Amino acid sequence: MCRGTGRTSGGCQRMMVLHSVLILFLFLGWAFGYKIGDNVTLYVNKVGPYHNPQETYHYYTLPVCRPEKVHHKSLSLGEVLDGDRMAESLYNIRFKKNVEKTILCQLTLSEKQVDELREAIEELYYFEFVLDDIPIWGFVGYIEESGFLPHSHKVGLWTHLDFNIEYNGDYVIFANVSVKDVKPVPLEEGAGAAVGGVGVGGGSLTVTHTYSVHWFESSLPYSRRAERLRDYSFFPKTLEIHWLSIINSLVLVVLLLGFVIIILMRVLKNDFARYNVEEEGGCDDLDQGDNGWKIIHTDVFRFPPFKSLLCAVLGVGAQFLTLATAIILMALLGMFNVHRHGAINSASIVLYALTSCVSGYVSCSFYTQINGQRWVWNIILTSSLFSAPLFFTWSVVNSVHWWSGSTQALPATTVLLLLGAWLLVGFPLTIIGGIVGKNRAGSFQAPCRTRNIPRQIPTQPWYKHTIVHMAIGGFLPFSAISVELYYIFATVWGREHYTLYGILLCVFAILLSVGACISVALTYFLLSGEDYQWWWRSVLSTGSTGIFIFVYSVFYYRNRSSMSGLVQSTEFFGYSLLTAMVFSLMLGSVSFWSSLAFIRYIYRSLKMD
Repeated sequence: MCRGTGRTSGGCQRMMVLHSVLILFLFLGWAFGYKIGDNVTLYVNKVGPYHNPQETYHYYTLPVCRPEKVHHKSLSLGEVLDGDRMAESLYNIRFKKNVEKTILCQLTLSEKQVDELREAIEELYYFEFVLDDIPIWGFVGYIEESGFLPHSHKVGLWTHLDFNIEYNGDYVIFANVSVKDVKPVPLEEGAGAAVGGVGVGGGSLTVTHTYSVHWFESSLPYSRRAERLRDYSFFPKTLEIHWLSIINSLVLVVLLLGFVIIILMRVLKNDFARYNVEEEGGCDDLDQGDNGWKIIHTDVFRFPPFKSLLCAVLGVGAQFLTLATAIILMALLGMFNVHRHGAINSASIVLYALTSCVSGYVSCSFYTQINGQRWVWNIILTSSLFSAPLFFTWSVVNSVHWWSGSTQALPATTVLLLLGAWLLVGFPLTIIGGIVGKNRAGSFQAPCRTRNIPRQIPTQPWYKHTIVHMAIGGFLPFSAISVELYYIFATVWGREHYTLYGILLCVFAILLSVGACISVALTYFLLSGEDYQWWWRSVLSTGSTGIFIFVYSVFYYRNRSSMSGLVQSTEFFGYSLLTAMVFSLMLGSVSFWSSLAFIRYIYRSLKMD
């Protein structure tokens, strides 16, 4: 609070303005320009196998040039979750100052260190540097296989890096590294080779690391420098504009939805005409001699078993619907720039904690409506339904990363931060949402009364069994997103930058629409067979889409990627299971509410007529 008069108050106000401007700069990602000769810090980040994007290690775990005392950069939560471990390097780069071949350091490598480098190069290790928030990628070495008889296997180390940096005015636009016209230093099996004219025996090897820097003027403005990085092709480009595939899916979905809606409306019209022959009578006076969905009007609103678990599923599903919608909208607003490392990770953590109130409210509100009594247990179950599997999966994956020394293993401070976010924000908001939902919950709006004695359900044909409904209800929504699912996997488990958020929003809307329509259709067919146990069936019907997504993840791992090894496999399948669970919860929630609205509509219309 600024108090006082004159100079004191004015100084305080100026300080507040300065702080506000700094916060705005940090939030919007605005950059401070460089002057000629200013130091442009190059951070070394991580290395790892080319085909295992999530298996990364600190750059300084390799025998490379490093300062006597390593200084790490302060990282955001999203950067830490993404496996970044940036540290200052020995490279001396000055703004707009070209540097010809300059010695970085000279290293004498032991035989063990040479073997480490050989193994890293044979596993196609790449490195990632960061300059002014621009990632720079390159391979650690060079490998060549030639001939059959005799077979030649050569491994070489890149000891010279040529940095090419583009600028516009006072800002850095783009940077990359090149090894063009540079010969790799051969790494022989027994080391002890002569490198750069220096012969070293005794199983050791002396290498001299050098670098050069060249600056190039660019016409691309700073506000569009993300386009330059997006068009860069160190990693193979697998994402293309796939409008044709999306339009094809959209047409199929429109036809499917139209078919379902028209058929249901015609069938329901005939049902209403047949059931409402008598001018008098409400729901309780309907002729028991008829058959179909009308005859089970006294049982269709009979509350299901496992009320608390059902409400928890609906609550967490509503939470993830809110979370996914918010993430997509934030992406459409341009808040996830490719230069903002880990921005989506940070946003997801924050939004998951903040949207916990949604799960508590929806779960406890509906639990109270269906006469649930143990509302405290319902809140606990809701808060742990996803967080418990998440914690278990993360524990296993993080332990494997920690055992292998990967940078994907979270440090203790980050673990405590995430645990604190859930204990101090997520869990309390779930409780608050649950209390508000319990107090604001009204009565369950059932158009018909439920009798005390349940009606016997007739034997159902095979095509109305739960497994068949799950297969149909899961496959159709999956087929609607199968094209886009490949691009999402290539982004999450690859090295692509996903930018087509408008398409993603369309596909997300298609997914929810198909899930809702298929659920209504399957629920109608279930009721027409005089089976009133639709509550859990509606959740499982389209919630089974998660099973198809997990099966697709196995297919992607085996046939669409080159991932291998314990570290990468554990993370891939662990988090793929969680992804499948998220889709099941979301679509199960949409399916249930759609079925409930449909059932209320048809029985209310029957009673009103």
